[in-house]
Amino acid sequence: MAKFFDEINDKHREFIAAQRIFFTASAPLDAEGHVNLSPKGMDSFRVLSATKVAYMDINGSGNETSAHMLENGRVTMMFCAFDGPPNILRLYGKGYTVLPGHAEWKELSPLFNLPLSARQIIVADVHKVQTSCGFGIPYYDYKGERDQAIKWAENKGEEGIEKYQAEKNRISMDGLQTAMFDGS
Repeated sequence: MAKFFDEINDKHREFIAAQRIFFTASAPLDAEGHVNLSPKGMDSFRVLSATKVAYMDINGSGNETSAHMLENGRVTMMFCAFDGPPNILRLYGKGYTVLPGHAEWKELSPLFNLPLSARQIIVADVHKVQTSCGFGIPYYDYKGERDQAIKWAENKGEEGIEKYQAEKNRISMDGLQTAMFDGS
C-alpha cells in the first residue's frame, strides 16, 4: 500500500543511503516529447534536507533531465530495494541544474567525489515522498561500480569533454535547450 509524506524522514534517509542505484524521470511539456528515465549510480545522491536533494550527473550521450529542468522543473527520483525487505521510495519535486562555475557549485561540489566525468549537479526541492511495497522487485547482488565513464573521461581529457558536451549535451532529443546551451 502506498503511503505519502510531505518530507524525507530519517527512515527514508537511511533507505536512500543504503541503495546503490536510483532512477530519475522527467518529461517535456509537449505531449509529443519523450519521457526520460535514467539509472544513476556511483554514490551520486545526497539528501540535503527534509525537502531538498541533489545528485551528481556524469557525462552522457544526452542531457534530457537538464532540458526538462529548464522547461518545467518536474522530476521524480525512485529508489528500489534489491536486497533486504521490499520497498520502493519515490521523491517528487521541482529541480534545476547547477553547472561548474555557478555560485551553488562551490557549495554542492564538495559533497561529492567528483570524477572528471561529472558534468553537472541536479538539485530538487521535494514536495512529496511516496513509499510502496516493492513486492514485485527481484533480488540482485551488487558486484561493484563500473569504471567505463571514468576511463572514457580520462581518455577524452578536458578539451575532449568540452567538445563532446558542445556536440551532445546542449540540446535535448526533442530540441529543448539544456543548461549547457550558451547560444553558440
